[in-house]
Amino acid sequence: MIVIVFGLPGSGKSYFASRLADRIHAGYVNSDRVRKELFEKSDYSKEEKKAVYEKMLKVMKGAMEQNNDLVLDATFHEKETRDLFINEAKGTATVFFIEVKADEEIIKERLKKERPYSEADYEVYRMISQKNEPLSEPHLILQSTNDNIDEMLEKAVTTLNLKNDTSGDQ
Repeated sequence: MIVIVFGLPGSGKSYFASRLADRIHAGYVNSDRVRKELFEKSDYSKEEKKAVYEKMLKVMKGAMEQNNDLVLDATFHEKETRDLFINEAKGTATVFFIEVKADEEIIKERLKKERPYSEADYEVYRMISQKNEPLSEPHLILQSTNDNIDEMLEKAVTTLNLKNDTSGDQ
């Protein structure tokens, strides 16, 4: 099972995704960590994004070969990028999308704080939100606040279990 947790910078997706991976005993790949490994200073250019997603795709392929569950954490704001991961997993693993959203005021506050791996600030948020291509297929959408992580995790785990239980029937 591949779980793609996506959303805009500051939405709380990484905070959620890392805890979800622990909860479901899955591997975890964070795009900000990958970016830090690949680049000393981030510029969020098209080339940089391509390199980050290529590395994440490589890790996903390895997880699928080992039949391991994996949580991928990135903005995934472009349809073309999401399609690349979906097509790679076809016939090998089930892909679930979970979108994490937050009110803009919460995002502004979160982006003012230093985070260990992300250099995204409010300008990066605005740039990505302007280029965001919403996912049109049905998927789980979670609204992040500053005190609802347990509720978000419970909803996600329940949804993933329900989808996995019925996947053979579809």
